[in-house]
Amino acid sequence: MQLDVDGLDQHYGSAQVLRSVGFSVPSGGCVAVLGRNGAGKTTLLKCLTGVLAPTRGSIRLAGEDVVDLPSHVRSRRGMAYVPQGREIFGDLSVGENILAAARAHGTKASGAVEEALDLFPILKEMWKRRGGALSGGQQQQLAFARALVTRPKLLILDEPTEGIQPSIVSLIEDVIAGLRGRISILLVEQYLDFAISLADRVVVMSRGTVVETADRGAIDRDALSRHIAV
Repeated sequence: MQLDVDGLDQHYGSAQVLRSVGFSVPSGGCVAVLGRNGAGKTTLLKCLTGVLAPTRGSIRLAGEDVVDLPSHVRSRRGMAYVPQGREIFGDLSVGENILAAARAHGTKASGAVEEALDLFPILKEMWKRRGGALSGGQQQQLAFARALVTRPKLLILDEPTEGIQPSIVSLIEDVIAGLRGRISILLVEQYLDFAISLADRVVVMSRGTVVETADRGAIDRDALSRHIAV
């Protein structure tokens, strides 16, 4: 499913946070959005997922403008979101977290749960463990699996490597690589090597606007680093 963002503005009071942001994620493609803290990435994701209404602009999923649709309807259209900080249900078990998402989307009997557990085998072992008792890396796997059981057409990932041990980062990288071509992926990330190893295109934001775009074969690491280095 293709995502097209066009002319997106967002204001917090008199402060303009997004300025005419535009880019596309082609069907089955992987696009990485990079930028320093404060570049506008979080606000962009809130607009895409329906948490914030943009001041101006359009957000189209498979050609349909969803800018006025609430989050749960966008999810029904095929958008899934793995947020920064995971936001799992800490008082529910691993299994309850996953099954709640599958039931809500009518995918419990489709094999989606089994497919997600094959990607993240540790979750099988911890099926009855309370989500809040998991390590950070395990919670990230749970949040990822919970999104995948909805059978998304567009997967949005917000800083999936943050605070995660290298072995789990490697696992997540393998999972994303395996999904490329099957679903569309928007990856918001600060870890440059991780992002460019996966993305077909990178979009760099600074101060609320897109300042660089580059396809995989034309990525200039030094140019990108200037925009995202602290």
